[in-house]
Amino acid sequence: MENDVEYKRLYWHSRRGMLELDLLLIPFLEEVYRDLPADDQARYHKLINCEDNQMYQWFMQRETPEDPDLHRIVSLILNRVQPD
Repeated sequence: MENDVEYKRLYWHSRRGMLELDLLLIPFLEEVYRDLPADDQARYHKLINCEDNQMYQWFMQRETPEDPDLHRIVSLILNRVQPD
């Protein structure tokens, strides 16, 4: 029950109101998040606490996160939609 409540809270926080972010974050949360190792899930939580404008820059690949945790989760999300 607690995990379901936490997932719903995370889903709500993943809805950013910026279409470009919503199109990346929501499907990632729904399709990938639950199967991630705990450390990558923690990285996703950290990402969700970032500012929308900063995330937009990262996902549009105009900048890369300096924080290694954020760099990893951004890479995971981008690799999901842009596989090599």
